[in-house]
Amino acid sequence: MYMIDEANIETHGFHLSSNVRHPTSETMWAPSMLDRVIGMVERDKNHASIISWSLGNESSYGPNHWALAGWVRGKDSTRFLHYEGGGARTSSTDIVCPMYMRVWDIVKIAEDPSELRPLILCEYSHSMGNSNGNIHEYWEAIDSTFGLQGGFIWDWVDQGLLKESADGTKHWAYGGDFGDFPNDLNFCLNGLIWPDRTPHPALHEVKYVYQPIKVSLKEGIIKITNTHYFDTTEALSFDWIIHGDGIDLGSGLLSLPAIVPQKSYDVKWDAGPWYDLWCTSDAAEIFLTITAKLSGSTRWAEKGHIVSSTQVPLPVRKETVPHVVKGEDAALLTEILDDSIHVKNTNLWEIKFSKKTGGIESWKVDGVLVMNKGILPCFWRAPTDNDKGGEAESYLSKWKAAKLNNLNFTTNSCTVQSVSDNLVKISVAYLGAPGGAEKESPLFNVDLTYSIYNSGDVLVECHVKPITELPPLPRVGIEFHLDKSMDQITWYGRGPFECYPDRKAAAHVGVYEQDAGSMHVPYIVPGECSGRADVRWATFRDKDGFGIYASAYGGSPPMQMCASYHGTAKLERATHNEELVKGDDIEVHFDHKHMGVGGDDSWSPCVHDKYLVPAVPYSFTVRLSPLTASTLSGHSFYKSQLREN
Repeated sequence: MYMIDEANIETHGFHLSSNVRHPTSETMWAPSMLDRVIGMVERDKNHASIISWSLGNESSYGPNHWALAGWVRGKDSTRFLHYEGGGARTSSTDIVCPMYMRVWDIVKIAEDPSELRPLILCEYSHSMGNSNGNIHEYWEAIDSTFGLQGGFIWDWVDQGLLKESADGTKHWAYGGDFGDFPNDLNFCLNGLIWPDRTPHPALHEVKYVYQPIKVSLKEGIIKITNTHYFDTTEALSFDWIIHGDGIDLGSGLLSLPAIVPQKSYDVKWDAGPWYDLWCTSDAAEIFLTITAKLSGSTRWAEKGHIVSSTQVPLPVRKETVPHVVKGEDAALLTEILDDSIHVKNTNLWEIKFSKKTGGIESWKVDGVLVMNKGILPCFWRAPTDNDKGGEAESYLSKWKAAKLNNLNFTTNSCTVQSVSDNLVKISVAYLGAPGGAEKESPLFNVDLTYSIYNSGDVLVECHVKPITELPPLPRVGIEFHLDKSMDQITWYGRGPFECYPDRKAAAHVGVYEQDAGSMHVPYIVPGECSGRADVRWATFRDKDGFGIYASAYGGSPPMQMCASYHGTAKLERATHNEELVKGDDIEVHFDHKHMGVGGDDSWSPCVHDKYLVPAVPYSFTVRLSPLTASTLSGHSFYKSQLREN
C-alpha cells in the first residue's frame, strides 16, 4: 500500500473571512505550521509505505508554504512532495495534484510539453449518495495517457453516527439530527461504504476500474494485460465462462503462461476453448467473461478471491430481427363502456382501461391481480445529492424552474382505434403540464398506442414530444404499479447490483433474480436508487408464478429498470432511509432514457454530456405479457421475439 502522509493543516474556512489576512501569508503563523510538518515527518519517516509528504489540505497558498517545502526537501530527498493549494502546480509540489478536475482537463495537463511532473488527483469522484458516475472515463484516460497516475476518491466511508430514536430504533444520523446548528447536513455522507462498512454499489465500479488485470477484445484479439509493476500473474488462476442471451453455455480454466509486469498476452478469440460453444449457439448475444482469482491464500485474501473480472461481447454469429406478435385461436372479448374499456381472453386474463385517465385500472391473470395502475409516461426522478449540487445552476433548480417536479398528465383523448377477434388497438393522447396549468401550455405531448393481442401480449408504443425550452430531463420512460405480491423479479441486463448509464462498467450482462425488497439501496438520505441498466427483459411474479413479462420491443434499445416498494414521491420526501415505509404496491419504471448520476463533484452540475437526456422527441416500444405458473421462462419469451434474418 502506498500512502501520502498529510500534515494536520487546513484553513478552508478562511475563504469566508476576506477581512482577515490568511495564515499562510502571516509570518506569525509560520512556526506553528512548520511545527506540524516537522512533527509529521519525524514521527513517520521510518514507515516504508509512506511515499510522499503533504503540506496540508485546502490551506490556500503563501510564503509559509515555501518554508515548509524547503524544510521537507532538505530533510528527506527520498520522497516526493505534495500540495494542492495555489492551483496544484506551484513550486511547492513535486506532482500536479488538482481536486475534482474534469477528465478532459487532466489530459490537457498531461499532454502539456512544458509540464514534466506527473498528475495525481488528490481528490476526485465525490461519493455522496448515489454517485461515482463517469469514473470509468477517468480511468480510460489514466490507463492510456502518460503522466496520469491515478487519484484519491473522496471519501472512503459515510461518516454518519448511530442515533437511537425515542422508540428505541436506531438510524444513521448526520448534521442537524442532534439539534446542532450550524451544521453541514449530510455533507459528511460521501463514502464508498456505509458507516458499518457495508459497500455501496459504486464500490464494484471502483474495483473494476482499479483491477490490475485488464482484458479487451479488438480486431479479433483478446488482450490480457498485467498492469502490475512488480508482480507476475503466477499467483493467479484464470477462468472463462460464456453466456448466450444470459444463459450459461459453458466454462472452464484458461491456461495462460505467466504474464510479466506491464506486459500482455494475446489470444485469438476464435482459437479459444469457448469457440465451439459460440459456433453451436443460436443466441442473439454472446458474452465472454474472463476472471482472475488468487490460486492460493495470502495475508490479505483467501484462495479464490476475485482479483479481476471482465466481460466482453463476442461477435454476432447470426443477425436476428424481432418477431411480429401473432395472436392465438381464442377470440378476444371487448366491452366498451361510457367510462372504461374491458378486454379479456375468457378466464386467462383481463385488462380494464379507464377512459378518464387513459391508463390500466387493473390487469388480472387467471383471476390474480397483477397490475393495479398504469401505464403513464414519466420524466421525473427523486433527486440525488448530485442533482441538488450547484445551487441555482443545479439540475434540480433547473428542473423546478421548468416545473418538471409538478407535472400532471391529463388525457386529451382515449379512443379505440380498431377491434377484431385477435387484436384491439387503443390510442391515448396525454398532455403533460405543471399542476394547475391550462391545456394550452403543455410541456409534453405523449401518445401511447396499445396493441392488445388475444395471446395476452400488449405492445405499448410511446411517442414523446417535449417543448424545446426544457433543460435536460431526469428520465424518459413509463411507470406502472404492480400488486405487492409481484415481488419475485428476474431480469436480463446488467447487474446484479445497482447501476446507471454512467456507472455500469462493472455490471456484467446476465440473467439475475432478486426480490423487490432486496433491490432497494438504502442510502442514508434517500433519492433515485435501485436502477438496473441495459435491461432486455424482466419478469415480475408472485410466489405461485403469476405475473407479467416486460421487455423493450422492436428496434427499441435495452431499458433502464427500477422496481421498488418505495415510489419516487416517497423517496423525494424522505430525509432518512428509516422514514421509508413499504407501500401497498411495487412501482416499476422502464426508461428509454435515464440521465447519469454524475460524480465528478457534488456541488456543480457535472453529468457528462453523453449521459444527459436532452429535451427532444423520443419513440420506443415496450412489450408486456401475462405469466402463469405454467408459462415459459422470461428467457423463452425473449427468444420468441427473435428470428434469424
